[in-house]
Amino acid sequence: MFARSTRTLVGVAAAAIVLLAIPSSANAGADDLSTARAATAQFHQLDAATAAGYGEFRDAAKIACIETPGIGVMGIHYVNSGLVGDGAVNAATPEALVYQPLPNGKLKLVAVEYIVFYSMWAGSSKPSLFGHEFKLIGEPNRYGISAFYELHAWVWQNNPSGMFKDWNPSGSCTK
Repeated sequence: MFARSTRTLVGVAAAAIVLLAIPSSANAGADDLSTARAATAQFHQLDAATAAGYGEFRDAAKIACIETPGIGVMGIHYVNSGLVGDGAVNAATPEALVYQPLPNGKLKLVAVEYIVFYSMWAGSSKPSLFGHEFKLIGEPNRYGISAFYELHAWVWQNNPSGMFKDWNPSGSCTK
């Protein structure tokens, strides 16, 4: 009887160790968000972002601060073209940083955006991060660029619509 109980206990303990060693998808998403925050904390200073290769991106109408009245705001996108063109997604290297203007004229980092061109994505399904699939933005689009996948993550500003929604109703493009 003792040997059987010991085998059962050893089996349960081994299973528990294996399950604890494998991160759940919820924990993996939280870890990725922590990675995104840690990797972008330096970019609260716009000078650090521009030194790292991020530059202001305007849409096809030359609008810098992206908003849709009645829906919400994204903000001013600073894009790293080298990262957009690499065909990869990584929580630590967002292709775009999203800022919103403050009353003093400075910009506040509010979100990150992950972008990969449709033509460069080699995966058999949509790219995903944080447990969320990217959204496909087809052509033509307001940005005047080729079709692309994107995912916003509001890691530096609360978004009442959801962390991964494109539009934030509590944001602002006005100083």
